[in-house]
Amino acid sequence: MRVKRYVVNALPEAVSMIKNELGKDAVILNTKEIKVGGFMGMFRKKKMEVIAAIESNPSKPAAKQLPQQQPHAPRMNAAIEQLIQGAQMASTAVLEAPETDKQPPKKEALEREQYIIDEIRDLRQMMVRMASGSSAEAAMTEALGDLKRRLEEQEMDVQWRERLIQTILDKQMEGKTEFTREQVWELASEQIGIWLQPFAGHGISTEARVVHFVGPTGVGKTTTIAKLAAEQTIKQGRKVGFITSDTYRIAAVDQLRTYANILNVPLEVVFSPMDLPKAFGQLTGCELIYMDTAGRNFRSELHVSEVNSLLQSNEPSETVLVLSMTGKTKDMADVAEHFRKYGVSKVLFTKLDETSVYGAIFNLVMCYELYPTYLASGQTVPDDIDLFDIDTYIQLLLGSKSR
Repeated sequence: MRVKRYVVNALPEAVSMIKNELGKDAVILNTKEIKVGGFMGMFRKKKMEVIAAIESNPSKPAAKQLPQQQPHAPRMNAAIEQLIQGAQMASTAVLEAPETDKQPPKKEALEREQYIIDEIRDLRQMMVRMASGSSAEAAMTEALGDLKRRLEEQEMDVQWRERLIQTILDKQMEGKTEFTREQVWELASEQIGIWLQPFAGHGISTEARVVHFVGPTGVGKTTTIAKLAAEQTIKQGRKVGFITSDTYRIAAVDQLRTYANILNVPLEVVFSPMDLPKAFGQLTGCELIYMDTAGRNFRSELHVSEVNSLLQSNEPSETVLVLSMTGKTKDMADVAEHFRKYGVSKVLFTKLDETSVYGAIFNLVMCYELYPTYLASGQTVPDDIDLFDIDTYIQLLLGSKSR
């Protein structure tokens, strides 16, 4: 038997050292608190001494198969349980000692034993996590590895990525089989579809007369408004009006006015919330009003609150957050979080043709409970925009089943 002593700050620190140096079958024999260093017996630091061991001639490992459990976990857990019981017995002995014997040293001993118990419990929890992780790693097939890499490339949030992989792993372990790549992709598509289903089918409400579009600068709000307006006027035959408050960006008003002239749609320009009643009065004959707002640094809540003051209306209305797929996921999440505070729950994604990474859509939908309405790509009005469809999106996210 090979025995080794470790001196660490806390028990969990020794686990990785033991695993790396002695192997996964090592067991902890003993642990205790010691004091090291200092000067002339003073200023000594508390450390933990951990004694671990492993058999010198371990048995030959069995043939590789989908693991039911990791053998080293029960052995390590048994050793941990023994240590906890020993520490608890020592604590009980101190508590049951006669009153006259309970001097400060005994109190310190009790505190020390409790500290050891807490440390060992932390170690046990860590070992459970490690054992679970080892099982998942061992059961990871080539197809699952490909899926994991695909999800990482798509920047799917780690919590959802791990949940998806674990869901497929559980089904694989339950069936005691190894799924093909096509089966893995089908299971992943099915699970993602289940997660997204509650958020699908929520386009822009047909009951809303006023629709506000908000979002950072450069995400394509104005072009998106033109695409939707063209669909409503040309295909649906509805009377549409435009309002713009985007007076910060050079030529922003001219851009929307150009679209308004092409579509024969009236346009009103507002500079403050006080101008809104007059603008709505000029558009009383319109069945639907699209309002374009200025793009600002919406990672700042101050700018979000400023825009929110323009979104007040006595008419049936709703607000759609417009985000570009060329933006950073973290920045989009910050913007979404700020607007979510003001009740904005619908989102429209643009510039899908300028990226090959689509995980941000899933992340924002699942983490912020945003309802995707449309996916836009390209500059062609009115063609380059479609209602959000789960199957189409999943195909973009996961790519081809075959290589």
